[in-house]
Amino acid sequence: MTTNILRTAAGLAALLLFVTACSTRKDRFVNRQWQALNTKYNVMYNGNMAYEKGLADIRDKYNDNFWEVLPIERMTPKTDEVKAGQQAELNANFQRAEEKATKAIQKRSMNIDGRERNPQMDEAHLLLGKSRYYDNRFVPALEAFNYILYKYPESDKIYEAKIWRERTNMRLDNDQVAVNNLTKLLGEIKLKDQVFADANATLAQAFLNLEQRDSALVKLSTALKYTEVNEEKARYHFILGQLYEEQKEKDSAYKHYQAVIDMKRKSPRKYVIEAHARQARQFDYVKGDTLAFLEKYTALLEDRENRPFLDVLNHQMALYHDARKNYPAAVKFYNKSIEKRTKDDYLTASNYRNIAQIKFNTAKYQDAGLYYDSTMTYLNPKTREFKAIKKKRDNLADVIKYEAIAQRNDSILNVTSLSANDRKEFYEAYIAKLKKADEAKAKLEKEKQERLERENRAADNDDIERADGKAIVATVKDDPNSKVSPVKSTGGTSAGNSTFYFYNPQTVAFGKLEFRKKWGSRALKPNWRLSALKQADEKADELLTDSTAITAARDPKGKTTEAVPEKYTTDFYLKQLPSDKKVLDSLAVERNFAYYQLGVIYKEKFKEYKLAADKLEQLLGNKPEERLVLPTYYHLFKIYEIIDKNKAAAMKNRIATEYPDSRYAQILTNPTEAATSNQSPEAVYDRLFAMYEKEEYRALLPQVEAAVTQFTGEEIVPKMELLKARVAGKIKGLKEYKSNLNFLALNYPNAEEGKEAEKLLGRDVAMLEARKYYAAKPESWKILYKISATDTPEIKKLVGLLTTFTAERTTERLKLSRDLFTMEDDFLVIHGIPSEQKAKDIATILRDYKDYQVKQESVVISNENYIVLQANKNLEDYLKTPPSDPLPEPTYVPEKQIVQPKDKLPGKRQEKRDASKASGTRPPGMPVPPTEKDEPSAGSKMAPGKGSNNGSLDKSADKGKAQPPQRP
Repeated sequence: MTTNILRTAAGLAALLLFVTACSTRKDRFVNRQWQALNTKYNVMYNGNMAYEKGLADIRDKYNDNFWEVLPIERMTPKTDEVKAGQQAELNANFQRAEEKATKAIQKRSMNIDGRERNPQMDEAHLLLGKSRYYDNRFVPALEAFNYILYKYPESDKIYEAKIWRERTNMRLDNDQVAVNNLTKLLGEIKLKDQVFADANATLAQAFLNLEQRDSALVKLSTALKYTEVNEEKARYHFILGQLYEEQKEKDSAYKHYQAVIDMKRKSPRKYVIEAHARQARQFDYVKGDTLAFLEKYTALLEDRENRPFLDVLNHQMALYHDARKNYPAAVKFYNKSIEKRTKDDYLTASNYRNIAQIKFNTAKYQDAGLYYDSTMTYLNPKTREFKAIKKKRDNLADVIKYEAIAQRNDSILNVTSLSANDRKEFYEAYIAKLKKADEAKAKLEKEKQERLERENRAADNDDIERADGKAIVATVKDDPNSKVSPVKSTGGTSAGNSTFYFYNPQTVAFGKLEFRKKWGSRALKPNWRLSALKQADEKADELLTDSTAITAARDPKGKTTEAVPEKYTTDFYLKQLPSDKKVLDSLAVERNFAYYQLGVIYKEKFKEYKLAADKLEQLLGNKPEERLVLPTYYHLFKIYEIIDKNKAAAMKNRIATEYPDSRYAQILTNPTEAATSNQSPEAVYDRLFAMYEKEEYRALLPQVEAAVTQFTGEEIVPKMELLKARVAGKIKGLKEYKSNLNFLALNYPNAEEGKEAEKLLGRDVAMLEARKYYAAKPESWKILYKISATDTPEIKKLVGLLTTFTAERTTERLKLSRDLFTMEDDFLVIHGIPSEQKAKDIATILRDYKDYQVKQESVVISNENYIVLQANKNLEDYLKTPPSDPLPEPTYVPEKQIVQPKDKLPGKRQEKRDASKASGTRPPGMPVPPTEKDEPSAGSKMAPGKGSNNGSLDKSADKGKAQPPQRP
């Protein structure tokens, strides 16, 4: 009885003590110890465990960019959304850690009389801040850290809280604030422990953010000295090596990289491999100890522990062979690096870029273009490197084109220059190589087929069994005792678990083999079982064994000998060689122009001066036409000024000696006078364009053609070519206009004028080609009188009669103009006639009335058909062929979509065009069709070559009565 009473009393006392200790409102020793114990080993323990898991997740997912200086802390950079205060994606582990910290604060806090009695609350707030920090919620995290500094100034975590606060400030771009606070904190810390190391490392990161490298070096070295974490030691050594490498202090950088390597397994393996790679960058591939280098990297490649890092190691081996001009080996290792499929996009881009450069340097431009395309897929489009590679890739289109022309024409011309016996020997040697390559290919195909048949036989012997002759079932290879029942249903089963016949590749292969044994090769067509079709298929297979036709030779007795593929006969190639001198001369001219273009492209666009010089020297060796010689000399002079001063002086002397009166000689001997001369390309173009604006087309055409030849190789030539195309179109018609634009677009595709020509071909030319003569009901008609471009007394008399007639006819408001038609002929045009019958009546009056009696034959034409006539210059066709049925009216687009001719040259011409643009008029040019009522302007002149139309098909644009037609 007494024992029971004592036990009951003890239990009640314990219960009373427990209840009393659970209270967070009483400041007693028992309460403080109880709450601290539960906070530390219950709530906070679980929170810290979740925090560590979240931190491990971040470090596992984080990929360092070793192409830049590493950040001190491994953490995904903040995004613009986070900076703007938007909700970031949260990590479940950090959320749990935050929940536990919040729970500890809410349920275990003992805030009595304004003072916290639970010693674990500062750690709870610290966990709360760190969890928010790693979830990229920096403002709430800053609040948690500041709360510790405000409420717990005597906490043993105070220094750690200050460090985390400054880390948060740096994430919020308050780097200078962090520098000031951390500098002050370092003066407060007494013990040189891990906290001191963390403070120095954080300050080093702040200095890096502020681009103060020297200060960062000092603080990071201090952090390295006092840190106790091996991973941090390796990282700090590596970052110090990067910083010294930036400052060109190779010895110091090498020492820190070697320190990472010497840590061996104490350092994460990725730092060791990257340290080896960084040391390799400082290796002299020409003068260094290449045997030691190869021995070292061969050992690294063979080490099984380095398998996850073969992308980096193979890339370094490729760089070694690339630097030593061993391109096949370099490409081999670059491809091995690519096959590793690394997460490092820039490493992959570097591999593709370097292969592209090798292909480019070995003149394999088509392959280079493909590799450049692959490079750009792994680069950030906003970077300068991406834009540079894109420009290089775009320019490769011209290089590929001209290299193909040069190689093809060179090959043809070289072979045609050989004697008959030499040609035969040349093609016999080629055929021997071709046969050898075909035999090797056939051998590989045969081995592949034999290997497939062996695999099928193995499948037949080991993996196939028949169940009652009805179903083929695959046994489970990994478990010989397993029994697989026949397939009952294929619906809804997966390939991985189903025993369906076609889900087993070995069974399928066996089925294909059995089919071929029974039926042979059959094409997929109706009635494939018929024997006649089988014979046809077998015959077709025989014919398809070679891509070329097979010739059958006969001996003198008439017996057929063994068939020989035509591609293995010399006659097959010899009969394709051209023999006409005109054709060969054309090939030589085309080849020479291609070499010239290649030299200019390599010089101007790629800055490949050695390659450009080789192409131009090769051009001179081909004895090109005279117009290319002098520009080639000048380009070689400019190239040699950069790469070889002695050759530049020799080329300068050659130009001055052989072409003393040329503009190039003037430029070299007196550049100041040449620049101000009125014979400079810019001055000549200004003069020609002024003639164009005055519509002096007949005098302009021969001058602009001569200028194009004179300034071959100059940057202004595309402008002159565009001007020439416009003038030729006005005088010779649409066909000549299109031909000139095609030449410009193909030969200068990257110039602004080449792009403009491409637009004109797709817009104006295509639209004008679609217009035909047709019978419609227009609102305006014209009467034409074809006259000579040279004035005679008869023409002057006719002009006077028509001028008097149009002035007297005030009711119709007729107007007269003189329009250019061809190089030899003009039109006198009476405009403003409302109907065809009225036009015929007026023509009759002019012909028969005694006051006029015009003997010149007249042509009545609608405004729309006059456009077609001026574009095609085919009056005879119009007179012979009556207009057809009406065509659909073209649709129109707003004027703002029409691209006007561009002119970047300064001077009065540009001012005139700017004024023209401001006034709403369209600069003269080949043409947008006129409006329904194409009337001459009020002040039209009657001088030859001028007038309201004057052969120009774009005057209606000035009227504003209709919009230009839409591009087809």
